Amino acid sequence: MSRLAHSALHRVRPGMAALTAVAAVMTVGVSDPPATAAAPPVVRRAGGAPSGISTLTDKLTTPWGISFLRGRNAALVTERDTGEVWKVSLDGTKKKAGTVPNAVWHEETQDKGGLLGVAVSPTWNGTTDQDVFFMETTTKDNRVVRMRFNGTALSGYTPILTGIVRDTQHNGGQLAFGPDGYLYVTTGDAQKGRLAQDRKSLNGKILRITRSGAAAPGNPFGTRVYSYGHRNPQGLAWDRAGRLWETEIGQETWDELNLVKPGRNYGWPACEGSCSVTGMTNPKMVWKPDEGGVPAQLAVVDNVIYASALSGHRLWRMPIDASGQGVGPAKAYYNGTYGRLRALAKVPGADQLWLGTSDRGVDKDLLLKVTIK
Repeated sequence: MSRLAHSALHRVRPGMAALTAVAAVMTVGVSDPPATAAAPPVVRRAGGAPSGISTLTDKLTTPWGISFLRGRNAALVTERDTGEVWKVSLDGTKKKAGTVPNAVWHEETQDKGGLLGVAVSPTWNGTTDQDVFFMETTTKDNRVVRMRFNGTALSGYTPILTGIVRDTQHNGGQLAFGPDGYLYVTTGDAQKGRLAQDRKSLNGKILRITRSGAAAPGNPFGTRVYSYGHRNPQGLAWDRAGRLWETEIGQETWDELNLVKPGRNYGWPACEGSCSVTGMTNPKMVWKPDEGGVPAQLAVVDNVIYASALSGHRLWRMPIDASGQGVGPAKAYYNGTYGRLRALAKVPGADQLWLGTSDRGVDKDLLLKVTIK
């Protein structure tokens, strides 16, 4: 990724809290209230590490989202630039499932919008429950839509949450059903940082909604907002204790791994990375954008967090520590081997990840299979 393109994602912001470090990756303290330092983490005995990688399928164009179909040994995979959705089986066989209407993207920027996240209903069976949810950028807004998938083809199109401010950058876009059965949605600040702190805005947030798009019961403010103060969140995953982790693309100084709790303020635009501003919640780890950073998506295997990196061109492994409130030392894999990496998901019932390359060109991206041992 060129420095010019990188700067489009990480703009210098005046008044940013001063932070100093020499490491490309730095763990930071638990912030309740925010801390500026922490004792060395105590790492629990966690799962294995990547032991092999192979091409699962090819001829994709910027795969963005992956969501597995319950009981079908296959997943739906979105393509950001084309609006197309593929059904990909565990053996790598892929068939086109359909297209999500109205998705548009912007070729001149790295964070283009378009067809983004996908979340298959956790009770999907192809008959009585055919619900699949998508996040897309249209000419007017970012929105969450519901479609039907019968195991072969997509049909229908029902917007359930509209009016999320869109831009050529900072659209967020991840969707995931939580252990509680509700749909979580990441939204970017659309290059309008003030929206991240405005609790009446849908932007710069993690939202928690029902299948109809309404605020889920128990949300901290009685609205769709679950947490706020986010710049461009793109990764969501839960660990085995039900804790929610998130990756967030920062500006020029730090990208973040956050442990998300309801009602918390994650700082943007007052803070980038760790800071001591009252009321802000600090990240659990930060990356320098030019040195392995710009983390995209998350998956958890046996209480180990994995994160794909765009500018970093690598897969990060981060074991959750014994407290469950932080992570141990991070290790990177496949540094530069496959280029930009984005789409990432754990294969149900297996110690495997699906990992997608990004931005290689029309029909040039891969979906990779990573084995964890």
